[in-house]
Amino acid sequence: MHTPAALLIIDLQQGMREARLGPRNNPGAEERLAALLAHWRARDWPRVHVRHMSLSPASVFFPGQPGAEFQPAFRPAEGEQVLEKNVPDAFALSGLERWLRVRGIQRLAIAGVASENSVEATARSAGCLGFRTWVVADACFTFAKADHAGRPRSADEVHDMAMANLHGEYAEVIDSQRLLAAWP
Repeated sequence: MHTPAALLIIDLQQGMREARLGPRNNPGAEERLAALLAHWRARDWPRVHVRHMSLSPASVFFPGQPGAEFQPAFRPAEGEQVLEKNVPDAFALSGLERWLRVRGIQRLAIAGVASENSVEATARSAGCLGFRTWVVADACFTFAKADHAGRPRSADEVHDMAMANLHGEYAEVIDSQRLLAAWP
């Protein structure tokens, strides 16, 4: 590919390790995401670290709380873009679209947490804004939760539905090995 794709790493913060969030899926997601980050860094392709900064002082993602900090494996390196958001969508009020457009970036690979929340919201906006978007399913994860009717859903069910919502209309859902093979 002639135009590099930016890697968007969504919300890989310490607070995502909180036990109170409950059971999660994709226990190897961070390892796969670290491999993607290493691949992008080795080629000096654009990397964007997005973190959620809550407006609620009670949140583990409130500025100044340890939970708001990046996980050590995903701390931005010098020259990597860092964007903060207060809502799930990384494009909303963050300057992300402008940052990408100014650099001529039209392709995005998105990975991170939570699959049905910030990952899905960001990928939907990316697709709607005309970016060619890949969501790396095995480098994303989420947590078990109840559906709108109160029925418990496993983290796998929540994740799989989020990926189904995105695939084909907003993004191509792909696994990390296939993405790395396509982008040597």
